[in-house]
Amino acid sequence: MAYVRLRLASRNEHKLSELAAALAGWEIELLGAAEFPPEEGQTYYDNARSKARFGRSLTDGWVLGEDSGIEVDALGGRPGVASARWAGESGHVAKLLDALGGVENRRARYVCELVCLSPDGKELRARGMLEGRVADEPRGSEGFGYDPIFIPDGEARTVAELGNAWKRANSHRARAAAALREAVHTRC
Repeated sequence: MAYVRLRLASRNEHKLSELAAALAGWEIELLGAAEFPPEEGQTYYDNARSKARFGRSLTDGWVLGEDSGIEVDALGGRPGVASARWAGESGHVAKLLDALGGVENRRARYVCELVCLSPDGKELRARGMLEGRVADEPRGSEGFGYDPIFIPDGEARTVAELGNAWKRANSHRARAAAALREAVHTRC
C-alpha cells in the first residue's frame, strides 16, 4: 500500500508538520475536534491509544494518536508522560533547568509513541526514541517544547539550533513515523 490518508487526533500544528514530513506520500490532517480527552494514561501508549480511539469515534478512516515526552535520568525519568503538563503555568524549559541545577548527569531521551487505527479496526503501534542530554541553558530558535535544551547524541547543538529540517528527519517522532510506515506496509 503506497498511499494512506489519516487524521491526527491532535491540535498541534508542529506535530502535524513533523509527521507529514516523516510520512511523505501520505495525506495527514488534524482531526477537527473542539475538545480532546485528557492525557490521564500511565504510559505514552495509553495516551496515544486514547487519542486514536477518540478520533475513531469521530471518523471511520485511518486515525493516528500520538504522545511524546522527555525522560531525564537524574529525575527518575520525569517529566516523562507528563512532559506537556509538568510545569503547569510556569515555563517547562525553565522548570527542567531549575530541577537539574548542579546535577552532572544530564542524560535524557525524547520518546514518541504512535497508535494508528485502520479503517477495519486494526491497531498498529510504533515507538521512536532520540537519546541525548539536557543543555545548561536554552539555545536556538527553531522547534518547540524542550528543543532549546535537548542536545542529541553525536551533536554539539540543541535541536532548536539544528533546526526544523534536521528535526523532521531525525527526531523521536520521525523515528516513530518510520516504524509506523513499516508496520502499515507489512500488516495491511
